[in-house]
Amino acid sequence: MSTGRVIEITGESRVGFQDAIEQAIGRAAITVRRLQSAWVKDQRVSIVDGAIATYQVNLLVTFVLEE
Repeated sequence: MSTGRVIEITGESRVGFQDAIEQAIGRAAITVRRLQSAWVKDQRVSIVDGAIATYQVNLLVTFVLEE
C-alpha cells in the first residue's frame, strides 16, 4: 500500500490553459518525485486593454511518498 500527498501549484502562460498546465507540471517534476496525477482546481485569465494577457491555472498535484 502506498501513501500520497497533495500539493497546490500555479502555472501561467501567454499561450493558453494547456500550456499553463504543462509548464506547471514540468516545473513540479524537477523538484517533486513520483508525480501521479493532477486536478485542475481553478482557471482564470488576466485582461489588459480588453484582450487576454495571460492564462493561469491552479492545480492539485498528487505524488506518492517514498518508503
